[in-house]
Amino acid sequence: MPLFLNDEQTMLRDAARDFVADAAPVSHLRGLRDADDPTGFSRDLWKRFAEMGFTGILIGEDHGGLGLGHVEAGVVLEEIGRNLSPSPFLATAVAAVAALKGTAQAERWFPGIVAGETVAALAIDERAKFGDAVGLKAERSGNGFRLTGAKRFVTHGHVADLLIVAARTAGSDTDKDGVTLFAVERDAAGLTAGPERLADSSIAARLEFAGVEVTADAVIGEVDTGRDPLNRLLRAGRTGASAELMGVGGGAMDMTMGYIKQRRQFGTVIGSYQALQHRAAHLYSEMEVARAAVLKAQQLLDAGDERADEAVSVAKAVSGAATTLSVQEGIQMHGGIGMTDEYDIGFFMKRARVLAEMFGDANYHADRLARLAGY
Repeated sequence: MPLFLNDEQTMLRDAARDFVADAAPVSHLRGLRDADDPTGFSRDLWKRFAEMGFTGILIGEDHGGLGLGHVEAGVVLEEIGRNLSPSPFLATAVAAVAALKGTAQAERWFPGIVAGETVAALAIDERAKFGDAVGLKAERSGNGFRLTGAKRFVTHGHVADLLIVAARTAGSDTDKDGVTLFAVERDAAGLTAGPERLADSSIAARLEFAGVEVTADAVIGEVDTGRDPLNRLLRAGRTGASAELMGVGGGAMDMTMGYIKQRRQFGTVIGSYQALQHRAAHLYSEMEVARAAVLKAQQLLDAGDERADEAVSVAKAVSGAATTLSVQEGIQMHGGIGMTDEYDIGFFMKRARVLAEMFGDANYHADRLARLAGY
């Protein structure tokens, strides 16, 4: 498969770039942060995403979506990252949709997602760092289940209409089997959310499940086999986060290159200094390698290739490393002003840090690849 966008994907990129840059530039993020907005994103903007067709990009035409793939979803996510646009797109239109596909829950939730009326949140993390353990208990209660435990770092969890919850229905916390995925509505009795603002000004919630009762219809897939939809969610989420990271890194790189072409020191444009040129060339090379890795993972996912799982981990690790280099070089080349709130480059660094941790950081995925290879 060629590692570049085809004509239709390029047209989608151009449309997404114009729309996101106009509707949700970095100033949009600043406005929400400075107003201490309690939601963390704009519901009106989410509706505009729906009007553009973006919210249904991975949803089949039989459910009113566009029926496109992860390459196209990544195109939109890259522009979201380039503009640091606060949006539930990654969790809702990518990860949640991947988990719900082919299940009875799709009929219930896909229309709202397509219409931009439903926001989903992923309740899968329980510890300070992402891991595979699932400890939240789901015990049989009548014809349904009772959920007891806590989840952490649930982006938009305090305002989401749908919570996709990974729970333990059998075995111990670290067992691969015995996990079940549930679709929980936000107004469920016994569910409380404590929102916290993260480094990048987004809002994630600590969720407490105090005997939350759900019916058997809330099960996504089958009881005790929730690893299948959870793995679909994670593959989609990781690939999407990688694409958004490329947008963050690309936006920071463009901003930095523009700055060193204009900034003059001792009467000379600093971009003419060979040391900065070498650093810029190195950054460009690293970003292109990462971009190829992300596109390959997207293509393999769309093709249903068995190699997709490893490619996704490669993409997440490499995109995280390349974008970290991009934002760090951006801060360095901007000099002292790069550390001030007045300039946007610092916002890129903060967003990169949060995205790099999401769904497992570079160290997690390096270890995962080693284990998959038998080490």
